[in-house]
Amino acid sequence: MKHYKVIASFIALSLLTLTSCGDDYLTENPYSFDKTGQTDATTVDAELVGLHSIFAELWGYSSNQGFLSCWQIGTDVCSAGATQGVENPFYQYADLNSENAGVMYLWRKCYEFINNANLIIAAVGDDNKPACAEARFFRAYAYNTLVTLWGDVPLIAQPVTVPTFNFTRHPVADVDKLIDEDLQYGIANLPDVGSAAKPSRINKDMARQLAAEAYLRIGIRDNSYFAKAEQCAAAIIDGGKYKLIEDRYGKFTGEGGDPYRDMFRFGNQRRSQGNTETIWTFEMEYNNQVTGGTIDNPQHRRVWQPALHKIDIGYVNCDSLGGRGNGRLRLSNFMKYTVWRGLEGDMRNSNFNIRRTVYYNKADFAGTAIGVDAKGFRVALNSPDKIKEVTVQLGDAVIPYESDSLEVLYPFVTKWGGYDPTDDFGYAIVKDWPIMRLGETYLLRAEARLRQNKNAEAAEDINKLRSRAFKAARAASGNVSLGSVSASDISIDFILDERARELIGEENRRMTLVRTGKLSDRIPMNGDTSPTGKVITGFDAGKHILLPIPLSEMQMNKDAELRQNPGYN
Repeated sequence: MKHYKVIASFIALSLLTLTSCGDDYLTENPYSFDKTGQTDATTVDAELVGLHSIFAELWGYSSNQGFLSCWQIGTDVCSAGATQGVENPFYQYADLNSENAGVMYLWRKCYEFINNANLIIAAVGDDNKPACAEARFFRAYAYNTLVTLWGDVPLIAQPVTVPTFNFTRHPVADVDKLIDEDLQYGIANLPDVGSAAKPSRINKDMARQLAAEAYLRIGIRDNSYFAKAEQCAAAIIDGGKYKLIEDRYGKFTGEGGDPYRDMFRFGNQRRSQGNTETIWTFEMEYNNQVTGGTIDNPQHRRVWQPALHKIDIGYVNCDSLGGRGNGRLRLSNFMKYTVWRGLEGDMRNSNFNIRRTVYYNKADFAGTAIGVDAKGFRVALNSPDKIKEVTVQLGDAVIPYESDSLEVLYPFVTKWGGYDPTDDFGYAIVKDWPIMRLGETYLLRAEARLRQNKNAEAAEDINKLRSRAFKAARAASGNVSLGSVSASDISIDFILDERARELIGEENRRMTLVRTGKLSDRIPMNGDTSPTGKVITGFDAGKHILLPIPLSEMQMNKDAELRQNPGYN
């Protein structure tokens, strides 16, 4: 498997290796990878693939397995599960500090994107506009992440190739100007969908989707950007290249399921596999399904799937249970119950999509007697709390222990589930990653319309999603308006609720809530209580909205002050 990446970094520690020397024999001349600054097509393409490699390294990070949980727990939608370190301060907020490994890793990867992109941009310029546009997309992606989560950050628009220790923070407005320029350049010069070098390479609509999100954030400061966000989303929706999945399709139509579930099954996720909704699917390339490979061991399944293997409940790993998880997070009471009130029949809450019931499938467990208490939980047969005894068979619903609901068996999102029978332990995910899809585009346009007081048009966008979500329920009930909303229903909180229903397990929830200015308001909606103490504590709205600048970056920046965010040391 080959991976190419431009070797450069923003961080001063890496740049220290570039110290000057007059002796030619000390000049590095590596032959195992392409040199930077060249403009031939092979080198430039390898360097662009390197940006995709950084994306894989960022979101496929496994050394701190809870890294993905940092962006979900401590919000309205998720609570802590089997936490082990890096993610703990994201719900026990008093412990969040400038030495957190998750904070440092995201910061450094963002600047790796930026400097590597800058090297490509400087080398090719307008002589190779498609390549320059792809590099500028990733630079905009990184800066949008940085200013959303950190606020003012160092703005670096040229390659850093010598040791540099005097970075300072620039106002968000200055960074946003570069983000806007990069994304407009991308929209003008990237290929159309279906015309990129590979399906997962960057195209115009990926730039439009990122722009719609960035412009919604910028619009809170400059409301003229709300119209721009609407235009970007509308160009995707009205472009005729995508269609919401409303009918069963693909490899699994002979099995139980629904159209929403089909989008997230392994073998159904790409446009070439029939997924007309996908805008950007990061192709995992598992087991050499296509030439190339992936990076590290992505932990999405282990984070989102409960740790069913930890107790003997009469099952074996299988695809219908999503394979082996590790229970690093669990859906909050808000996500399990509150957000679905009054929405009976919404397929996004079906047992195919949020698995609330699992079934015994272990042959030698059939006929086992189990004690059950008054709450319907398993207890030892000789327990004084046992009020009845049942005998379970294959296919019966699993009866959990009461404590299982905190880590081992609880309602869970099935989007990241998958099973490879040759890897029962399942350390890495086997599936592609859904990054951008049309369902979110409708939500972005609805938000842009709401911000412009176009509530009726925003309701129309929400109703596109509701039409899909309630299609089967409408047919069964004869109520063609079941699940529909009106202009009076629309608010930013309503849209955030709908994002939770549509995008749970896909969106970076922390970024969404910070972007919309709603993190503080919505944390109390989480609704979880726990005898183990795994509930949200210590949140300070004056401090924890933004993340701390990593301490190591401040210490190495010896020639200027890299000012810390308020409240952090």
